[in-house]
Amino acid sequence: MNFRRDIVQIIRSRLTSDDEGVKINRVTGFSQPNFSPFLMIDELKSDSRDDYIGGFPPHPHRGIETLTYMRKGHFQHKDHMGNIGELRSGGAQWMASGKGVIHSEMPIMEDGDLHGFQIWINQPAIDKTKPAQYRDFQSETITEYTDSELGLVRVLAGNMSIGEHVLSGPLNQTGVPLSVCDWQAKTNQSLKMTTTATSNLILYVYEGQVDVHDQKLRQGELAVLSSGNYIEVMSRESSGVMVLQGEPIDEPIVHHGPFVMNSMQEIEQAILDYSNGEFETY
Repeated sequence: MNFRRDIVQIIRSRLTSDDEGVKINRVTGFSQPNFSPFLMIDELKSDSRDDYIGGFPPHPHRGIETLTYMRKGHFQHKDHMGNIGELRSGGAQWMASGKGVIHSEMPIMEDGDLHGFQIWINQPAIDKTKPAQYRDFQSETITEYTDSELGLVRVLAGNMSIGEHVLSGPLNQTGVPLSVCDWQAKTNQSLKMTTTATSNLILYVYEGQVDVHDQKLRQGELAVLSSGNYIEVMSRESSGVMVLQGEPIDEPIVHHGPFVMNSMQEIEQAILDYSNGEFETY
């Protein structure tokens, strides 16, 4: 039997900035079970170099994965493991911090538009003690599918069932099953998806306006969907939507800055380990 997914909650992104002044539109879901395995979505969008030139200097993480997707712009990743990668327009990068990583993401671009996303993904407890990992994916490796009724879908991670097609993205090694895609549509194009009944599904509109069955979703809004196994989204104007689907992690979440663990004791240990320089030895 088919069950339709409907919007159960709409969250408006809020404007914030990091310590270096990078402008961010942010949606958080650390305490929401129907957000899991995702924790946070940051949208970076500006046409002014002053809003991004400070970048993200070296900083630590433990207990999360990050998926960064650059629609426009050019940043460079460096980490304590010796990885150096360039995040160019249309490309993506994935990092699993595990028991600890120190990394930076700094702009190579001096001017021009910046538009991208960083998605925080929780790690199961067993993965929070593993060594960190890193991979990047240039634009040409991202799976694309287009037709006149759909528009364009770019699949970054996992498998997406779009209409009669199953599309697989280049990232398939996350700690929990998930999929992430970027849907770009013109007026009156529609995204028809089937989903696994046990997964959580969230939509973030970064451009335009769409209808999720009979409910409107506008630019800068994120929708949390009910359980079910199918959804249809209709664009009412030229629109862009990030579509995130993933199996929830049924474990406690304790969040403190760049660390996401299962208990306050583990958070305190992460702070101590970082302060003692232990992250640099992993």
